Amino acid sequence: MREIPEELVARIESGAATLCHAWIVGRADGERLGFTDHDRDLSVDGVVCRAASGWSRGAAESAEGLAAGGLAVGGVLDDERIVEADVAAGLWDRATVAMWRVDWQRPDLKVRLGAGVLSRIRREGQGFTAEIEGPLAALERVVGRTYGRTCDAVLGDVRCGVEPGGRSCDKRWQTCVGTFGNGVNFQGFPDIPGDDFLTAYPATGGRHDGGSRR
Repeated sequence: MREIPEELVARIESGAATLCHAWIVGRADGERLGFTDHDRDLSVDGVVCRAASGWSRGAAESAEGLAAGGLAVGGVLDDERIVEADVAAGLWDRATVAMWRVDWQRPDLKVRLGAGVLSRIRREGQGFTAEIEGPLAALERVVGRTYGRTCDAVLGDVRCGVEPGGRSCDKRWQTCVGTFGNGVNFQGFPDIPGDDFLTAYPATGGRHDGGSRR
């Protein structure tokens, strides 16, 4: 639950039009940078948030439960602290971001709306769009291998071990064996039971020795 100062609650309920957004970014190199959509600089949480930096709040996704949630912020590369070389070098990758709602008349009156990490920065002309992942996004990432009928290697990589030669692969066992003759390096599990296994039933005749279903 967010803790909102009572004085800020009173100002919100009175309809005071003195609220703005502020973002505080913590980069991997330890530098903390602040930005705001207000028309002058603000000091929030001990960080000077620069105005006219081009940062603006974009689309947001949120949901109850364990949904990861996400937010997009946009801006232009016109702040001397945001240079294209740093973006290209990855200094902004996985940076922490805290978003605040602030009363610009009293910057000490604030509430943190959320926090996350920069998952991706994409160039759009002279500007950029930064995508921010919520703290639960890590639960949606696949760690390690997954078990499935299809191959999880990339055609031509060290696990696959074949030369593509302009060919494509649909990652099926039949293709790996029949087209590439590479069954020994197949990185899937073609005999894993699928949905059809749920509807299987005992039948007379045929071979029932527990062997491969292929």
